[in-house]
Amino acid sequence: MLSRRTALAIFAVPALRGQQKAPAMFADAEAYERFMGRWSRLLAPQLVDFAGAPDSGQYLDIGSGTGALAFAIAQRKTGAHIVGIDPSQEYVEYANSKNSFRDRVKFEPGDAQQMRFPDSTFHAALSLLVFNFIPDSAKALREARRVTRPGGAVSAAVWEYGAGMRMLRIFWDAAVSQDSAADKLDEKHMPLCRAGELANLWRQGGLESVSEQPLEIAMHFASFADYWDPFLLGQGPAGSYVRGLDNARRQAVRAGLMQRLSITREDTPFTLSARALAVRGTVPAR
Repeated sequence: MLSRRTALAIFAVPALRGQQKAPAMFADAEAYERFMGRWSRLLAPQLVDFAGAPDSGQYLDIGSGTGALAFAIAQRKTGAHIVGIDPSQEYVEYANSKNSFRDRVKFEPGDAQQMRFPDSTFHAALSLLVFNFIPDSAKALREARRVTRPGGAVSAAVWEYGAGMRMLRIFWDAAVSQDSAADKLDEKHMPLCRAGELANLWRQGGLESVSEQPLEIAMHFASFADYWDPFLLGQGPAGSYVRGLDNARRQAVRAGLMQRLSITREDTPFTLSARALAVRGTVPAR
């Protein structure tokens, strides 16, 4: 297993919206929506419920991407006003273009590691599928704690890549079976994606009443193409890997996936489960 330092060295340069200029693997909002947006929309309501934040107040969405979490907060917390920050201007513009809660939700460019907001601005801060990609997650958590009011909750969720996120686990197993070098890119090596790691970070960051639990969803695919085609769009570590393959290797990975999914017909529908790890902690009194 890679150390945390080694994992960050592998992933920090092409990291998710890396808190720098958006790299190619997270530079296309429309493509990201096809690849991961539908998963985010299923998972976001569960994180909102788990966070246990009040029905009204000021919310912060850290790494808001294409808007799934902010929109879920607005739908479930009708008195909430939400600010979503993301370092990708394209993601910000895309989320604003889809925003049907303009009186309560706004998106703006922002770095999780250095926020513009004054201390104690928000009643709650949440982050969906982002913390494991931030180069300095401890610094980002300190910022989240700083801008959240005492007694407010800071919550986050990341995929459990080792086994729980079946879409990607099956993909990387198929890729590594064809190309052993793919193992170093396998997202199972990323930090904060194993049980207890988020909770440890939260406790080390000075949050109180820390709790961690899994969140489970299931995604239905109408056909194999419905599963495979989003990988061709170059989004995330998996999509970036597929885009870099020659046609022969790409077809070998594709065939290996069908075999691992026990699919013999292209039009066969199937369902895959996915597990995320969610953490919640309370900001102590100053």
